[in-house]
Amino acid sequence: MKKLIIKNTYLVFLGLLSLFVNSCDDTSETFSIDTNPTAPVLADLNFSEIELDANNANNPAMTLSWEDADYGQQLAINYGVEFSSDEAFTETVNGGSLTGKNALTLSVGELNSIASEAGLNPFEWGTLYARVVSSLGSQKSEQVYSNVIDFSVYPFFNYPYKEYYLVGNATAPGWDNNNNNPPLFRDVNDPNIYSYSGNFVDGQFKVLEFPGLWQPQWGTNDGTLSNGVYAGSIDVNPGGGTDPGTFPNNNTDATGGSYTFTINFTTKEYTLTTFNAPNTPSPASLSLEGSGVKDGAPKAFTALPSDGHIWYVNNVRLKPGTINFVTDSGSAWGSEVAFGGIATENGGDIPVIVEADYNVWFNDLTGQYIFIPLDL
Repeated sequence: MKKLIIKNTYLVFLGLLSLFVNSCDDTSETFSIDTNPTAPVLADLNFSEIELDANNANNPAMTLSWEDADYGQQLAINYGVEFSSDEAFTETVNGGSLTGKNALTLSVGELNSIASEAGLNPFEWGTLYARVVSSLGSQKSEQVYSNVIDFSVYPFFNYPYKEYYLVGNATAPGWDNNNNNPPLFRDVNDPNIYSYSGNFVDGQFKVLEFPGLWQPQWGTNDGTLSNGVYAGSIDVNPGGGTDPGTFPNNNTDATGGSYTFTINFTTKEYTLTTFNAPNTPSPASLSLEGSGVKDGAPKAFTALPSDGHIWYVNNVRLKPGTINFVTDSGSAWGSEVAFGGIATENGGDIPVIVEADYNVWFNDLTGQYIFIPLDL
């Protein structure tokens, strides 16, 4: 059975002197396509399982190839490669789109992201299903699906966040870039905004991305003081460049006291404002407890010596499960947000998504917490 398609039609208008003559030159071209086209045929893979390595994320992982669909005409055919965690493709993940080609190569990182989006657990073997859908035109009409193939994949975990750390003589570690430097806490609603509310002594500071490394290094080369608020733009030496100035800036230092430092990596701005800390005593002790603790034993926090409201526990092994911050009085603080958020008393159980070693930090005045994986 054939289907009629109008390929193109155009009108040509000519004007001559003061006479206007409309001339219509209709060069309509028609052709028909099969309403039951032959579907593309996806070739079997030369492997049945693939283990993905985060250290080789840019290397090619696999190439999918297929025989072209046949619509009864020589056409530029669109192809989309789809993946799913079930053979019925209840939820599909787009692996790539191309026109006029019949092969697609995916890198290790791309395939890992597809596996994650499809719902496969990291560091576990799972099955991915793949198919190709052909279509015509910009509206992706006349879609036809290929056969389905499957393979086993062992994904790694795509940690989606970056960490930032304080360094400088206004902060606890001084100008030591690898001295249990306190991290900034990520905003629960915007992963590009970070803040730290606590004690700063007289001096200056900068922000680093990796403990033990001086670059990338964030600071400022400008800034103003108005009504007790420092504000300005941020600058960075990503490596090999010139280091920026210090916060709050090179010319005006904040005096010691409680401040909230906020840095926005989208707007490239910072503020340093007085932190009106709640008149709330810190707990006598704090521990990390729950099914997410690998060995099941509570892990005791240590309060930062320069600020008794900032707590940390380093190199604790966590596994998929849930955890809470538990005080000496037995009250449990938590939320339902993984990796970083704001905990409240009886606020729920914090999920642990993937097994790893973590550094965990908690501010008992703001409820802010952050889980930093060390081996993802």
